Parts: sequence; C-alpha cells; structure tokens
Amino acid sequence: MTNEEREFGSIFAPKYDSAGLLTAVVVDDASGDVLVVAHMNAEALDATLATGKVHFWSRSRGRLWMKGESSGNVLAVTKLLVDCDQDALVIRASPAGPTCHTGARSCFYRELDRQTGALKMLGT
Repeated sequence: MTNEEREFGSIFAPKYDSAGLLTAVVVDDASGDVLVVAHMNAEALDATLATGKVHFWSRSRGRLWMKGESSGNVLAVTKLLVDCDQDALVIRASPAGPTCHTGARSCFYRELDRQTGALKMLGT
C-alpha cells in the first residue's frame, strides 16, 4: 500500500508497530474527555469490532483483555476514528462506570504544574 493510498484511500489497513500494536485513545462520547490511552493488537481490534466493546492488549499481563471484564465498567464503542497513517485510533465510547483501575472516571485525573513540576488532583 502506498502512503497516498493509506492516507487518502478508503481501505482500512492498520499499521502496527514492531511489537504488533496500535495506540488507542478512548474518549468519552458525551463529554469529549480522554478516558484512557492503551494499546491494541490485531486480536484486540478484531474483538472490539466484533463486540462493540473496547478490548486492549495488555503489555504487562501479556494477554487480551476487555475493559470492564472484571469491574463491569465496559466501554461501549460509538465511533472509531483512524489517524492519517493508520497507526493510531481514537475510540469514542460510552463508559459504564469509572474507566481507571483507581476508580477515577478517567485515567487522566491529575494535572502537571509546569512551573513547579508537581502533580495536582483535578477539581481541587
């Protein structure tokens, strides 16, 4: 596939990195907030497309997992967006509860103060 075909064509041809992964950014469809950034391999992408529930490849666990498989806090896909060179996805989803394993709504619950380098909890 040429760069032009990949960037402007209508054929979905994911471009996995050397570890066989794509970056997936999951965004709350209602609010637009970023919920989580994780990775997908071909199996995770296929499972996501087949079920409508977001699946990832866990690098730390070395296995496929569906977000919410133990907590019930699944991410239901509403839209999949593909970047220009097809190596990253933005997944718009409806969360069924907190997304972060800490119990936070989003994995992005802290802000970095550029002046001091300190982390601050959002909303405080």
